[in-house]
Amino acid sequence: MKDLAVKAAREASKILIDNFGKIKNIDIKGIKDLVSNVDIASEKRIIDILTTNCPDHAVLCEESEGININSEYKWIIDPLDGTHNYIYGINVFGVSIALECKGEIILGVIDLPYSQELYYAEKGKGAYLNDEKIEVSHRPFSEALAIYDSTLHTQKELKMGMLSELVEKAFGLRMTGSAVRNLTYIADGTADFIVEFSDKPWDFAAGGLILEEAGGKMTTLEGDDWSPYNQGYIGSNGIFHDEIVEMISKYSKK
Repeated sequence: MKDLAVKAAREASKILIDNFGKIKNIDIKGIKDLVSNVDIASEKRIIDILTTNCPDHAVLCEESEGININSEYKWIIDPLDGTHNYIYGINVFGVSIALECKGEIILGVIDLPYSQELYYAEKGKGAYLNDEKIEVSHRPFSEALAIYDSTLHTQKELKMGMLSELVEKAFGLRMTGSAVRNLTYIADGTADFIVEFSDKPWDFAAGGLILEEAGGKMTTLEGDDWSPYNQGYIGSNGIFHDEIVEMISKYSKK
C-alpha cells in the first residue's frame, strides 16, 4: 500500500511540476476558494492508479465525488494542497494521500515536488523524509516557531484574539498556505506547532499521521483524539500542547 501511494503521489507531482506557471483554467469553488485544471488532472491520475490496483477501496477526494462504496479501506486524497500558492506562482504546494482502515488512518504519504521532499508514515512504524527517519523538535514554547491558520477572513474574533497571544508567547510565526507543508515542518522539527481551525479531511489526514509517527501530538482544538473529520486541530512537538488547548478554550468562550 505504501509503495502504491508513493507511486501515485509522485506521478501526480509530475503533473504539478510540468504545469507550474502554465495554468489553463481557474474556477471559483467558494469565497476565496479556487480550483485549477491542474488540481483536476492530478486527482484523476491518483484515482486511476489507486482504483486500478485496489478496485474494492473507497476514495474520498477534494475535487470530485470520489468512490463511495462499502469498504473497510478508504483513500483520502488531496491532489494539490496549496492550490492558491500554486495559482499565484508560489512554490509551496504538494500532494497528500492517506489510507484509512476501519476508521483509523494507517498510512500517510506527502510529496512536495518543488523541494523534492517525500514524507511517509505507516501506523506504528515511524515517520520518514526521503527514507531518513524524522522526529519532532524539543523546543519549549518560548523558543517555538508557530504555524497558524491562514484563513483569517473567517471566525475573525477567535482567530485574531488567539493570534495576538501566540505572537507574544512563541518566538515566531509563519503562515505558509499549505497544510501539507505545515504538518511536515512540525514532523521534521523545522517548526514546533500549528493551530488550524477549518481544514478538510484531505488536507491533514496524511500529515496528521506523519506528525504523530514522528513523535508529535495531534488533537482536536479541544484536546481530544483527532480524526480527519474534525475540521480544527492542533499539531505540536507535545511539550506545550496542553497550554495551547487552554488558550483556544479561553478565546472560544469569548
